[in-house]
Amino acid sequence: MSDTPKRPMPAITSMLRQVLIWTGIAAIVLVILGGGIGFLVAGADGLWSGLAGVALAIVFLALTPLSVLIANRWYGREMFATVFFGIVMGSWLLKLVVFVVAIVILRGQDWVVPLIIFLALVAGIVVSLVIDAVVFTRMRMPYVSDVSLPESNPEDREDS
Repeated sequence: MSDTPKRPMPAITSMLRQVLIWTGIAAIVLVILGGGIGFLVAGADGLWSGLAGVALAIVFLALTPLSVLIANRWYGREMFATVFFGIVMGSWLLKLVVFVVAIVILRGQDWVVPLIIFLALVAGIVVSLVIDAVVFTRMRMPYVSDVSLPESNPEDREDS
């Protein structure tokens, strides 16, 4: 047991964990479908193109909820807002740079089938959007969360 008090976590943490769990399950399905369909359509080059497209989609789409979960570790501390936005915006900038570099590198490869890698990317994005929509609509979350209400009525104090 530790003597340090347990820090409260934002209410959105459980929602983001659900998004990551479902994204992991969807990644397995998309890898099988993207690779399989790519292989059936264009052979080994289609397989690798489908896998590359799915991998890019899943990695980039999972980085946002992951960065928010990491940033939420500073919840309740003095510099939370600064650290939170620094981590989240830093991950978005990293995603942008890595995506551009990956596309430039993949564009020149002989084994890339452009239509298959494009459709795999689109499939990953659509699946991720569906997961986000389903999780966010099914989560039971109060309209106002992470708020501490006063223990007593301030109007009952004698000095007011």
